[in-house]
Amino acid sequence: MDVQSRPVLELAGLHKSFGGVDVLKGVDLAVAPGELVFLIGPSGSGKSTLLRCCNRLEEPDDGAVIVDGENILSPGCDLNRVRQKIGMVFQAFNLYPHMTALGNVALALRKVQGMAKDAAEAKARAALARVGLADKAGSYPAQLSGGQQQRVAIARALALEPKIVLFDEPTSALDPELVGSVLAVMRELKIGGMTMVVVSHELAFARDAADRVVFMDGGRIVEQGTPASVFGAPREARTRDFVARLAERG
Repeated sequence: MDVQSRPVLELAGLHKSFGGVDVLKGVDLAVAPGELVFLIGPSGSGKSTLLRCCNRLEEPDDGAVIVDGENILSPGCDLNRVRQKIGMVFQAFNLYPHMTALGNVALALRKVQGMAKDAAEAKARAALARVGLADKAGSYPAQLSGGQQQRVAIARALALEPKIVLFDEPTSALDPELVGSVLAVMRELKIGGMTMVVVSHELAFARDAADRVVFMDGGRIVEQGTPASVFGAPREARTRDFVARLAERG
């Protein structure tokens, strides 16, 4: 398989348990270059654990996690090198409060990639511009809205030029009026060809922007397909029940 056609991310037989409770029960998933995959499912279905296993923030008990053709669970894997290919955006922004937006984005470039200060800051400014925050480079997190802080966190992930970005509930900590600015950045990334896996309750965004929706329940993938098929004509009873409950809330 050539580099262009192979999956950016491939999970095979992924298992994870906590305290004897099986959270992931043999998950298989492949994500193609440029694809936006949206994970949905009830709380406790394993969505966030799956994301965290993709860069070994959680250690899988069994299976394979293949990123850009390399199994990151293999004993000889240089995890620090591979993690540069996997951007991660969390629900909490995890910014250093004593550092400016520029400093937060440049830090990883200096610490992880060993870039000189000037080069790191130039690259960090470009990443901030990409998320619409060129004018906030000198601002501290406390001077930014939640939406702006999350966009700084996205810029921090993008600065390392990852092959894929994982989003774990990126808007759930935001006031409703700030959600749109973060989703707009994610939409631009999609248009630009970034490969993304998103766990979120922003279903309107999923309908509009996702290539594929994956419904998880009980640690397994129950159903997957286009947004139109999963939301409009789900095949499985569990999917239908979940989508119906979401529609009632909406």
